[in-house]
Amino acid sequence: MQNGEGQKPATRGILLAGGSGTRLHPMTLATSKQLLPVYDKPMIYYPLSTLMMAGIRDIMIISTPQDLPQFQRLLGDGAQFGVRFTYRIQPAPQGIAQAFLIAGDWLAGAPCALILGDNLIFADHLPAMLRTAAHRPDGATVFAYQVRDPERYGVVTFDRHGRALDIVEKPEHPPSNWAVTGLYFYDGRVGEFATRLHPSARGELEITDLNRLYLEDSTLHVERLGRGCAWLDAGLPESLMLAGSFVHTVQSRQGMLVGSPEETAFRMGYINESQLRTLAGQMKKTELGRTLRDIADRQPV
Repeated sequence: MQNGEGQKPATRGILLAGGSGTRLHPMTLATSKQLLPVYDKPMIYYPLSTLMMAGIRDIMIISTPQDLPQFQRLLGDGAQFGVRFTYRIQPAPQGIAQAFLIAGDWLAGAPCALILGDNLIFADHLPAMLRTAAHRPDGATVFAYQVRDPERYGVVTFDRHGRALDIVEKPEHPPSNWAVTGLYFYDGRVGEFATRLHPSARGELEITDLNRLYLEDSTLHVERLGRGCAWLDAGLPESLMLAGSFVHTVQSRQGMLVGSPEETAFRMGYINESQLRTLAGQMKKTELGRTLRDIADRQPV
């Protein structure tokens, strides 16, 4: 779908919520990891809000055959948030980059963002960063964050001018402590680039290999998330607990919501005040519902 004659298609979003969640067993034996609570919301609400914050309204949710119906029951068609959801099955977990093969016909050459279903990113200036990435005319944009355990992630190294030199996947001896987060923006070539990938030694289509293609093309942009930003990967029991604690602290001390698609939809103009009040009323017995009602009440008449 074109925004206008001569303009590129609108950026689409992919939310990858697959996997078996083995690092969170036994909690994930009966439900998807991305449906576990992170304080007062399902985990998937946080990456969903991030995509919406980037101005993305056409979103595909990819999950396992057994878990996809649960996401459909939770999220529906997206109309309540002023967006549109499409659902696809990932038959077997064969790497993050597999998502672009699954969604290839749906993307139809449009630029897109992909976010992992267990990622929470928080920063005051995040919306501006996201919209910049979504409107970049060509290339790819990824975000790097300093961590103490980079061997768990794709790791990026920089030259003295801050330009990305290399990206390696889960290195035994990390060359830096800058991890690539689970949020990626790509231009319309991503589907074609994904078809060039071959399974790694782990038998997966690695997102790092896809990013390296853009790096070799000199069109990979790496934005470093510094002080004032929080990135949480809620894929382990400890990180799941820390993510919930972080959300509770921000919401209780600052009175603002983290990862609420209802609030994000309202702030972005996807829904109006009346629609926000309706969503708040559906949760009137919860603190989340009361906060959404207060947000509606604070709007100028």
